[in-house]
Amino acid sequence: MKSKTVSKWMMLILLLGTSFTGFSQVRLPRLISDGMVLQRGNNTKIWGWAGTSEKVHVDFMGKEYNATAGSDGKWYLTISLPDAGGPYDMNITASNKITIKNILVGDVWVCSGQSNMELPMRRVRPLYEKEIADCGNHFIRCFTVPQKYNFNKPLDDLSAGAWVEPNPTSVLDFSAVAYFFARELYDKYKIPVGIINASLGGSPAEAWISEESLKVFPGYYNEALKFRDSSLIASIEKSDYDRMRNWYSELNRRDEGYKVTSEKWSSQNLDFSGWPTTKIPGLWSENGPGTLNGVVWFAKKIVVPASMVNKEIKLNMGRIVDADSVFINGVFIGTTSYQYPPRRYTIPAGVLKEGENNVVVRVISNAGTGGFIEDKKYEIICNNEAIDLTGDWHYKRGAVMDPLPSQTFIRWKPLGLFNAMIAPLTNYRIKGVIWYQGESNTGKPTEYSKLLSTLITDWRKNWAQGDFPFLLVQLPNFMEVSKNPGESNWAMLRESQADVLEVPNTGMAVTIDLGEWNDIHPLNKKDVAKRLVLQAEHVAYNESGIVFSGPVFKSMKINGKKVILSFDNIGSGLMIRGGGEPRCFAIAGADKKFIWANAKIKNNKVVVWNDNIEKPLYVRYAWADNPGVVILYNKEGLPAAPFRTDK
Repeated sequence: MKSKTVSKWMMLILLLGTSFTGFSQVRLPRLISDGMVLQRGNNTKIWGWAGTSEKVHVDFMGKEYNATAGSDGKWYLTISLPDAGGPYDMNITASNKITIKNILVGDVWVCSGQSNMELPMRRVRPLYEKEIADCGNHFIRCFTVPQKYNFNKPLDDLSAGAWVEPNPTSVLDFSAVAYFFARELYDKYKIPVGIINASLGGSPAEAWISEESLKVFPGYYNEALKFRDSSLIASIEKSDYDRMRNWYSELNRRDEGYKVTSEKWSSQNLDFSGWPTTKIPGLWSENGPGTLNGVVWFAKKIVVPASMVNKEIKLNMGRIVDADSVFINGVFIGTTSYQYPPRRYTIPAGVLKEGENNVVVRVISNAGTGGFIEDKKYEIICNNEAIDLTGDWHYKRGAVMDPLPSQTFIRWKPLGLFNAMIAPLTNYRIKGVIWYQGESNTGKPTEYSKLLSTLITDWRKNWAQGDFPFLLVQLPNFMEVSKNPGESNWAMLRESQADVLEVPNTGMAVTIDLGEWNDIHPLNKKDVAKRLVLQAEHVAYNESGIVFSGPVFKSMKINGKKVILSFDNIGSGLMIRGGGEPRCFAIAGADKKFIWANAKIKNNKVVVWNDNIEKPLYVRYAWADNPGVVILYNKEGLPAAPFRTDK
């Protein structure tokens, strides 16, 4: 009976002259969805999947378009969108009907890179409370690409994602650089802006390059091929998991502060008066516990006024290497598992009491040196009152361990992010790309220009829409200020980034004055975005007569013991921000032994010298991981880009 029923259905299909595709349903990629921003201009693509030879009809903005699915089920059509505007609805009809609502037409930017592009508004919130409160704008939309990898093939769709409008809640998950970039563009041009955030913290450039283009880097290409073995990935992940689990289990077993045979050190009644003292902030290797890995407990008594009692209060614990757990009067307040996020905790109402209170912090250092990072806020805040938590703390070692070996970050391996996070985007027409990445490539800075140039060419080939604008952020100042001239991988990578500007239709935002010496994730993302927008005005929007960059070294002339430097992009002229003379200049003769130099501005050129160099040949400017205060700008307020003449 069952076989006869099947035969009847097959006969009916044949008689109707159809196929099983008549039962198909049109499916759309994640990007083609409610709230999307479509790129204005010609050849904007709409695409999807259906049954073989299935007819697809699209109705949008009063025009009708038709397509037929191929043998692989794929279909696409192109539409022309000359004017920005919206919102609109789009109807897509085949064997089923889909209505896409609230569509805008404007400019779409892909925002990619590593953690400084990924960094959300939530992390920079203390600087931008007003901007977050006032962020509502129906003409800005953000699509966040899921953080996935794939070494086997380029994916044709994303696993998740939706277009989101900013409001005081949703914007907290937007990339800060991307949001401020979109907001600046909207304020300038009053057109809808779509931002597609495809970024992943810690990712190197080679992870974002396609297989074909990666072949020019045999080492990276062969590494990518190795990770096509799923059993290898599973083995590495299991090994990493087991090693880390065992390390932390042993740590907790050894930790004297957690042993139940005595009062736990997080207890409100803990008497820590006999513990030695140390100063906070500071690294253990320089102060107190010494160089060790494991657990150290810190405790401090504070005096709380009545005005702070029975209120929910903010606690800032700066930045701690590597992980911490905080207790007040025996109550657990919060924990952070790795070193980079700022420690911003909330003390619930009722925890603090008038008079003396105990604050206890358990800190884990798993490798390197642990400690409390300097120049960060360590305080309890209630309205306009604050309790300073810096100064003397008692401490005691809870457990000493061997260093924990680093895990294998498979998601950062070559090719994987291109296949999973970029390939699914390449049908979606865009205005351009903004790129903030490079920190993870500072170990091999000289190859970076080739890597990034390859990436740009690769993406343009895959998008197949010509040399779209590609704007990058040059790495900011980071780490301790250099006391003497010397070599620097960060400076070398900045030079490699600048070399990429030889690629057509590129631009670079210089941020050598926007970093923080003690944080690889500086909070000032609004000024980064403003400088990217200046580059966009020049490269993408062809604005004339604007000053889009700070001074860029052009040429040098030697006049006796002095070197005269000329610059492009001086705007209304060179200037010294904050008074005094330019610093960060170093000079050398034929031996290339650089020493600090005097410098002054004369006739919109910079004259550099040191009386101890009789025959100067080379000059460097801001050539360091962190050159300290840089004050050479043009009068439009844009900083000079770091450079060297001994390249």
